[in-house]
Amino acid sequence: MKKVLFASTALIATAGVAAAEVNFSGYGRFGIGYVEDRSGTVTNFVTTGTTTTTGTAVVQTDDAILVSRFRLNIDGIAETDGGVRFEGRVRLQADENSGNGEANSAGLNGARFSVIYGGLRVDAGNVAGAFDNLANYYGNEVGLELFAGQYSGVNYSFLGYSSTGSGSNAVFFQYSVGDFSFGASYDQATVALNGAPVDADRWDISATYTFNNITAALAYGQTDLPGNVGSDPSLTVLTLGGEWGDFSGTLFVADDATQVALTDGTAWGLSAAYNLGAATTLLFTYGDGNADLDTQQVAIGAIYDLGGGASLRGGIGVNDCDICADSTIVADFGAQFNF
Repeated sequence: MKKVLFASTALIATAGVAAAEVNFSGYGRFGIGYVEDRSGTVTNFVTTGTTTTTGTAVVQTDDAILVSRFRLNIDGIAETDGGVRFEGRVRLQADENSGNGEANSAGLNGARFSVIYGGLRVDAGNVAGAFDNLANYYGNEVGLELFAGQYSGVNYSFLGYSSTGSGSNAVFFQYSVGDFSFGASYDQATVALNGAPVDADRWDISATYTFNNITAALAYGQTDLPGNVGSDPSLTVLTLGGEWGDFSGTLFVADDATQVALTDGTAWGLSAAYNLGAATTLLFTYGDGNADLDTQQVAIGAIYDLGGGASLRGGIGVNDCDICADSTIVADFGAQFNF
């Protein structure tokens, strides 16, 4: 398969600029996913006389379903004689419907464009913002589907890369020098204000420093609501991550100022990974927050490396919150292959 892709790259490159190339990369995964009391939406068709109307309803579905994802990144790259690198990426992705287990069609997402020179990188289009790019924000996520993470107590909506949609038409900037890097992003987000959708300026900044085997990162973001001076939602995140031989771990703490009573507060979490040897890695993650509606996640998992970019992955965990009627058990297991 790789030989076919490389051959395609070579053919495309010779048809354009000599310094240009097209690369393909991605992964596939499939297995069984379990969510206790899983529910999904169905479309209802009601006919009255000659008129047919549609609606949706939430129904109970199978707890265990077939889960899958196919992701293909398509990168077009060109470099000038002066060393300035231009990149464009689109992603083709197909996932299952997590509500009922049915397959979804694959589709291309919005394009991301990049200019890179030395330690400077500028992205435009469907981009990931400073939080989405922040070192150790996601930590060691658990499961084939990465269903649990240390960030589970965060409710603020920040700029993120969209794998299946057009994404926000935004700008992200990053500059790295030595062990230090700085990032920032800006976009216009559609948010609800007094029950009505409005356009708001959303921005974030970050700083990261690596010393020896430890990386510290700090980010702040804010959504400036029109006519809402003094009560704009914001998020501040501090992460620490390090590696010590076969063990790696992360710490996470955030001020999640959503300005909504049920979600406004402090969020925290941690994660760890330990290489047992014999191609097996154990994973653990925990996330929580002090707001009533913050999601608490506790999960453990494992990865078994089969070689050649293939692995077996799975995990089990519990989701809960202060005002949830019951906790929910989540688990999955399956195979992943990278290409």
